[in-house]
Amino acid sequence: MQFDKAVLQIFANYCVAAAESMAYTLVRTAHSTFVKETEDFSCAITTPDGHTFASPKTLGATWYVGLDYGPVIGMIDHYEPGDIGMTNDAYSGFVATHTPDIVLWKPVFYEGEIVCFVGGHIHNTDMGGAVPASLSRTLTEIEQEGIRFPPTKIVRRGVLNEELLRIMATNVRVPDQNVGDLHAQLASLHTGERRVLEIIERFGIDGFKAGMQALLDYSEEQARTVMRGIPDGEYFFAEYADEDSVRGKPMRVALTLRIRDGSVEFDYTGSDPQLQSSLNIPTGGRERHALALVGFVYVLYTLNPEILLNSGMLRVARCVLPEGTVVNAQRPAAVGMRSLTCKLLHLLTFGAFSQAIPERLAACPAGGLSILSVKTMDRHGSTVMASIGPIGGGAGGMSFDDGEDGSGANNAFLRNTPVEINEAEVPIRITRYGVAPGSGGAGQFRGGQGLVMEFKVFSPNTLVTARNRDRTHFASWGVCGGHAGANARFTKNPDTPQAEQLGNTDLVICNPGDVIRLIGAGAGGYGRPIDRDVQRVSEDVQRGYVTAQEAREVYAVAIVDGEIDTAETAVLREQAHAMARDTPVPAFEFGPYREAFEAKWTRERYAALTHILAGVPVQWRYFIKHRIFDALDARVETQGAGVEVIEQIFIELCASWPELRRAS
Repeated sequence: MQFDKAVLQIFANYCVAAAESMAYTLVRTAHSTFVKETEDFSCAITTPDGHTFASPKTLGATWYVGLDYGPVIGMIDHYEPGDIGMTNDAYSGFVATHTPDIVLWKPVFYEGEIVCFVGGHIHNTDMGGAVPASLSRTLTEIEQEGIRFPPTKIVRRGVLNEELLRIMATNVRVPDQNVGDLHAQLASLHTGERRVLEIIERFGIDGFKAGMQALLDYSEEQARTVMRGIPDGEYFFAEYADEDSVRGKPMRVALTLRIRDGSVEFDYTGSDPQLQSSLNIPTGGRERHALALVGFVYVLYTLNPEILLNSGMLRVARCVLPEGTVVNAQRPAAVGMRSLTCKLLHLLTFGAFSQAIPERLAACPAGGLSILSVKTMDRHGSTVMASIGPIGGGAGGMSFDDGEDGSGANNAFLRNTPVEINEAEVPIRITRYGVAPGSGGAGQFRGGQGLVMEFKVFSPNTLVTARNRDRTHFASWGVCGGHAGANARFTKNPDTPQAEQLGNTDLVICNPGDVIRLIGAGAGGYGRPIDRDVQRVSEDVQRGYVTAQEAREVYAVAIVDGEIDTAETAVLREQAHAMARDTPVPAFEFGPYREAFEAKWTRERYAALTHILAGVPVQWRYFIKHRIFDALDARVETQGAGVEVIEQIFIELCASWPELRRAS
């Protein structure tokens, strides 16, 4: 059956509506705040071999539009009507990518034949393990991250496997919540199956089968058209997390983007070795793994908001994911906080594409979005555990407007939880929640402001988890002369003599009366601040986003007694432009911390480090990286030395450890 573009769009709308119905069922029946409010879940309709061809556009996570369910579908050898598969094991098929994400899939039969699958995942607030919420960078192996289920049938011919459910409930901290969310997932799949059968009745089975493939093909065609509008070439970029472990070294991810005639290669060679922490991503080295290409999906959608969101768009891409690195970790590496590294890959992708088309992409979004959870007791002594909301920052400044404040940008699918809901479900008091003035990077179009949340706890031994803590040191970069955004801050008992700066700590024990304040990072600015519209600068001063002194020193605008001094502003602007006339506008401004770091750790030295680490066994790499970092820090004069200093350090390490010499 052939589809013209009009009929294909109608078919696509039906399929997206079916996926939306699945998502709506899930939101309306879920038990945990993290699903029904934050919406960390996905829903999908896939081909019989597992390629996603429809997903919601308005509900749930946007990371999974290209997810390939094929590997886990194939791990169950036979399906009957009413069966439902389940897994949350990151190393079984590399579809569920950390333990809290339970993935379900159900075959849809029509006249005895499997015509598609409906599936999806939810992020469970807790899956047991060493820490509440199951996630912390302190964890070093996946066995610490909670109970795992390899691909298995949770439902057989319509009958729920109660034994599996009891095993899960025995191993988690708030079992009623997990069981309730699982039943919501099952209801979502039943809704999806019903909607698919309605589509088949409307279009016919042959039309449905042809339509699935046509949607994938059309998305691929749209993606190639977008890519052909980007100059061919090779573009390199690097991004950093503040720490690769507890009190660790910076973690680097690197990308060489190769664009040629409508196709693109993402080469992640140069990324750090897999870590002794939970920031690793389990991709299995699959060349189109969804988590390695989320940033690419966002770029395509930015450049063509009409593109069909399905796995067809990823056919134009392939990834190089070196084995034993943070982007392709090997068992038993912990992977619970892979979301922090995934978000870095988004920023990494934006930075690489920005070099090719700076006028079409925004500056760096805030990054470092922290997901706060609280484990405490209610007045009856019962355990209460809930997510109380993601705290992040805004979107990067654009070539035509400011970045949105507190929007989350590439993480905006994680909705904020209303204060009233948090206080109704968790015995805390939220004393402050809003934007963090002055955090957005300066520019002709400034970066979006970060968010701030402050709350008080009332029970002893309350545990606050703040996973994905980052951007305390490295900042979100500005482009085309725009400034970097402000760093994130995390404080216990702020504005008191007992104030404690928590940095990137993600597990904080609190006692009655303790206060936690988290300020998200600001986004980068776009364009030179001295080119910003004077009236906009005045409005920023009135809002408290910029002080009058900053308006003068950064934007060359004189604000006197709350009003623009037009004459003095003209003089300031003329002086500023004269000084800037002979100064090249930088493509990126990274902020002082990264600039100082990269003065020591140059691209050439990282290349030498990558070469050395690739030649030793995986289990040695993290150890060697840290020893080389320590040795380089101990050398007083390194600025003038080249890559040979890295090679010399490795030779010295081999002399100290004969086992390393034999291994390499």
